[in-house]
Amino acid sequence: MSRITAIFAGTFDPVTNGHLDIIRRGAELFGQIVVLVAKDGRKTVFTADERSSMVEAEVDGLENVRVELFDGLLVNEARRHGATVLLRGVRGSRDWDYEMQMAFANRSMAAEIETVFLPPTSGMTQISGSLVREVASLGGDVSAWVPEAVAGALAARLS
Repeated sequence: MSRITAIFAGTFDPVTNGHLDIIRRGAELFGQIVVLVAKDGRKTVFTADERSSMVEAEVDGLENVRVELFDGLLVNEARRHGATVLLRGVRGSRDWDYEMQMAFANRSMAAEIETVFLPPTSGMTQISGSLVREVASLGGDVSAWVPEAVAGALAARLS
């Protein structure tokens, strides 16, 4: 699979240890991982540029991983990058239902692109960006769920 390019896309608000686990494991499986950070119009704690910079800082040193911003249909971005795989992490049944719906939609638009699901590493099933944001906004310690720099950025932004 060393010649396969995979896309791992998300909002990454903020990037969590669970996201980084999927990126690192994906980097071992595929020749190249393109992490696409959604510009997204929804309300986020961090700007798209800030989120992208945080991801870049955490994947520094992974030679086959690059980070870019994106806006629009994921399958169009995958085609633009020559990717044939959409890499997705699935923590549980709620994720599974949503991700299956998205996989079917993506497949109907781009049959040449496969969706590959990775389960989380043990101990990371509870981590979600929304949980991290909520706990951090209430002054809780999120250092077990996000990298140190991200925890610091959350504390500074939400205090």
